[in-house]
Amino acid sequence: MAVIKHKAQRVGIFIDTQNIYHSAKNLHHAKANFSAIVKDVLDGRILVRALAYVVTTESGEESAFFGALEKAGIEIRSKPLQIFLGGAKKADWDVGLAIDAVSMAPKLDSVILLSGDGDYVPLVKYLQNTHGCQVEVVAFGKSSSARLIEACDDFFDLDLNPKKYLIMGGDGRAPRRKI
Repeated sequence: MAVIKHKAQRVGIFIDTQNIYHSAKNLHHAKANFSAIVKDVLDGRILVRALAYVVTTESGEESAFFGALEKAGIEIRSKPLQIFLGGAKKADWDVGLAIDAVSMAPKLDSVILLSGDGDYVPLVKYLQNTHGCQVEVVAFGKSSSARLIEACDDFFDLDLNPKKYLIMGGDGRAPRRKI
């Protein structure tokens, strides 16, 4: 199926921030430029909402990053990092993102999912088959689930133009400041 994009299309963008952040860090030693990504994948269409699912820490060091997302017109959905006995940490937003996407689907023509996580395949199929939404996936191809790429209507591979979608330091590496 060919993906259809037109200026009157209503779009919702759902950002699995941890997935994109860690892919950029692990693959390219850089930080994702969420503002540039959202602008390009929206492609002049009508943005209904852009939501980033994030985790807060006790230190609050991520507040500047959250401010940058909000400045880019991205709404923040946050919850605290879970730390279990023994030191294990969990920062999982999959269900929250999926519920928001399903809830908003009747108001959307296209759902853009920023994540390469294969756990979203059932969500993609549900949005397509139940709500008739076109589902576009945006992620770094090298760390994306092949099943997710196959299930979606369109895949936007950030690895094809990493310099445009990453924030690099002067030496070509990620800045040393914490975000």
